Amino acid sequence: MKGISGRQQRGLPLGATIPCADNTGAKIVSLIGVKAYHGVARRIPAAGVGDMFIASVKSGSPEMKRKVVYAVVIRQRRPFRRSDGLMVQFEDNAAVIVTPEGEIRGSEIKGPVAREAAERWPRIASIASTIV
Repeated sequence: MKGISGRQQRGLPLGATIPCADNTGAKIVSLIGVKAYHGVARRIPAAGVGDMFIASVKSGSPEMKRKVVYAVVIRQRRPFRRSDGLMVQFEDNAAVIVTPEGEIRGSEIKGPVAREAAERWPRIASIASTIV
């Protein structure tokens, strides 16, 4: 997994509850760990747009509830700067559930997807209806 160009603002710390924007049956997931995160001592790990993280499904269908899954952040409310200097901010936070290899588990994504997430995860880009 390669990083995003520009300085990334990670807007979702450990414990954040994030709505799920796909049709896997999960409604809300809670961030419990960030894959490939290399932080500083005593700093709380956080995820940003395009980051894969480990999540616990808090609400959704009975088959999905209380499962530990992998997910990717596709939108975040905290503004982040793109490499061309543009500041981008979304109305809400959102994530999609994926396999550990990055294959998306659902068949559709509700709402727009950040360009950073689409460039990093080609399977998410192929299913996304709108890329911002």
